Amino acid sequence: MALAALLLLLLAPCAAEPPEPAEAPDALFAAGSEAYARGDWPAVILHMERALRARGALRSQLVRCRLRCANSSAWPAGEPGPPPALRDLLFFRQLLRRAACLRACAPGAPSRYLLSEELELEFRKRSPYNYLQVAYFKIHKIDKAVAAAHTFFVGNPDHVEMRQNLEYYQMMAGVKESDFTDLEAKPHMLEFRLGVKFYTEEQPGPAVLHLEKALEEYFVADTECRALCEGPYDYEGYNYLEYSADLVQAITDHYVQVLSCRQSCVTELASQPGRDKPIEDFLPSHFNYLQFAYYNSGNYEKAIECAKTYLLFFPNDEVMNQNLAYYTAVLGERLAAPIGPQENIQVYRQRSLLEKELLFFSYDVFGIPFVDPDTWTPEDVIPKRLREKQKVERETAARISEEIGNLMKEIETLVEEKTKESVDMSVFVREGGPLLYDGLSVTMNSRLLNGSQRVVVDGVISEEECLELQKLTNAAASAGDGYRGKTSPHTPSETFYGVTVYKALKLGQEGKVPMPSARLYYNVTEKVRRVMESYFRLDTPLYFSYSHLVCRTAIEDQRIVRGESHGVRAALL
Repeated sequence: MALAALLLLLLAPCAAEPPEPAEAPDALFAAGSEAYARGDWPAVILHMERALRARGALRSQLVRCRLRCANSSAWPAGEPGPPPALRDLLFFRQLLRRAACLRACAPGAPSRYLLSEELELEFRKRSPYNYLQVAYFKIHKIDKAVAAAHTFFVGNPDHVEMRQNLEYYQMMAGVKESDFTDLEAKPHMLEFRLGVKFYTEEQPGPAVLHLEKALEEYFVADTECRALCEGPYDYEGYNYLEYSADLVQAITDHYVQVLSCRQSCVTELASQPGRDKPIEDFLPSHFNYLQFAYYNSGNYEKAIECAKTYLLFFPNDEVMNQNLAYYTAVLGERLAAPIGPQENIQVYRQRSLLEKELLFFSYDVFGIPFVDPDTWTPEDVIPKRLREKQKVERETAARISEEIGNLMKEIETLVEEKTKESVDMSVFVREGGPLLYDGLSVTMNSRLLNGSQRVVVDGVISEEECLELQKLTNAAASAGDGYRGKTSPHTPSETFYGVTVYKALKLGQEGKVPMPSARLYYNVTEKVRRVMESYFRLDTPLYFSYSHLVCRTAIEDQRIVRGESHGVRAALL
């Protein structure tokens, strides 16, 4: 009976959640796309708006479910710790209760509502609004067309056609400035920008109101972001059929992935659509603005609190310490001394530092890369061995960067000399030399490629190295060809993202991408250079004037007009 009672307690479901949407977002998106193709504009609007609402509803349901289950299965406060022999069992009892709760309140058919990576990217790119703006324009609902177009353009500022559409809308009679609304604006970012606007206009009262509201919304968004990190394990470079780990290692791998995702919420919340980089030190910057806004409002107590809160992150900031000393002198030491930093920020900082400590430990011991999103992390959080390793990697990256710079100068000199001499390089080219490395094979030569000095070689890098370079591109790539700054250098029907060797190494040196990934990129280009020298039997050294790891993506509406079939292509140029 006791065992039965325990099982009933263990598996008791949480209270029922609101029912999930009747249709899955991917099915609605597909129906909207089909309606667009046949020109059924009311159906486009119906399905795309339902798709947006369905995705938002599922996201909210998942967040509520995970947060409630985490709270309901927490260890009771004040309850004494269990004896050592029972600790594992009691830990997993809490875990099983949480799993039972999640099973009860999560979507009933997870596979039905699980969006593919490609479709999730479409929602992140705000693609439904591209369809909606056309559909609303066709049925003469111009205000809604303007809002949809503006929402899409905010997330895709390099989209030439949408810019032209917005310029056209601005010239139309009856279109108001208020129609240009970002329907996907993040509340915390919207409040922050309003607060900064009033701050720069020297209106401290409204600045304080909006910045405090921005903080409130920030922690709502942070809680949601962290809850969404508790998804299924992403095997990344692993072949899941070959993945083999014992209980502890499997739990460790998944938990470290969750922690890394939670840390990345810092970047997610500081990012603005259409911008390459997040706002640096986003959360601490709120208190920098607030301390001065409160000072200008004459509220020295809050100015001191915000200054001390900012100093939690940057304790050696000279200007802030001077400000604090001044506020304390004006208010008086007796009144200022009891005022401390905000308690919730102290808890946030302690939690973040512990997460970083665990992630750096896993980096040091298990080799699981972690790129810290914050600049305020104290050095002693990083294990000494890892600090020394990172120092060596930074020095190596600096040396390689210097070598690349010198090499570029040599290349420029060489190109000038060759141009003056008008040397026919065909004299030096004798195609068909050895490929130097095992596993490489020529799939197309100059004859098949209808030109000279051309070759396609397969097997240059492994599948794991390919995945590593893809991750590097996702983390470091920026819009444009990286050379002349053109977003669509080959055709306006595609966007072009990439990263150069120099930029990858520089980001690695700064700790913004894993240094092993940047070094892999550099080593691959060197490998290609040696293979080309050998294959074409060059009598002179081959120098690369330019290397670029790129991702080319067809613009959806242009694909329809031009009949292009490719969606996304990656290449090393």
